[in-house]
Amino acid sequence: MARSVALSEVREERRLLLPQPLRPLTFKEFVRLFDEDDDVELVDGMVVQRVAAKDIHEDLFRWLFVLLTDYAEAKGLGIVRGSRTAVKITEHRGRLPDIVFVRKENASIVQEEGIIGTPDLVVEIWSPGDRPSDMLAKEADYRSISVPEIWFVDQQRKQVRVLKKGREGYEEKVMRKGVLRSEVVEGFWLNVKWLFKRPLPDELKTLQKLLGVQKLF
Repeated sequence: MARSVALSEVREERRLLLPQPLRPLTFKEFVRLFDEDDDVELVDGMVVQRVAAKDIHEDLFRWLFVLLTDYAEAKGLGIVRGSRTAVKITEHRGRLPDIVFVRKENASIVQEEGIIGTPDLVVEIWSPGDRPSDMLAKEADYRSISVPEIWFVDQQRKQVRVLKKGREGYEEKVMRKGVLRSEVVEGFWLNVKWLFKRPLPDELKTLQKLLGVQKLF
């Protein structure tokens, strides 16, 4: 009990240290006031500090970000951005997903102040300190703007929760093994077990496998 109280006190202290607006901030004001050095999101007009990421989160983020970026560039498929790019949800809400992919035909939504429109793929990686309520709130926001494909990578449970938007709503699948194939990043796939190996698979060899080539150079 003492530990949970201490964590809540830390979160409250972080919240109080943030600038408290006299009225709800708009998304434009949010991106003007905060930059890539501020690990914050806009929730209902309030600036909310995100929980500091653990090393296991950052290691997987780096691996997956590099792999997806290099693959998308090699195939000319679109734009990949990391967790310092804000996605506008509403006039008073903005999220910073771990990884975002936007198809090249939708590239105009990637603007100087953030992504103003619906990205094609959002990836969120759970950290040990993330609360289920926070992830559910993120999911609700991504659903509200109709993101076609959403991945929640849960490192503690060693599973990926995949949501894909269909005609009648979202289809959900929890994967602990097998091959995860993206429907929006053409031809991109991952063996689910790769995401939880330590150390993670070699990036160059994995990229070669995804591209179907023996050598890249």
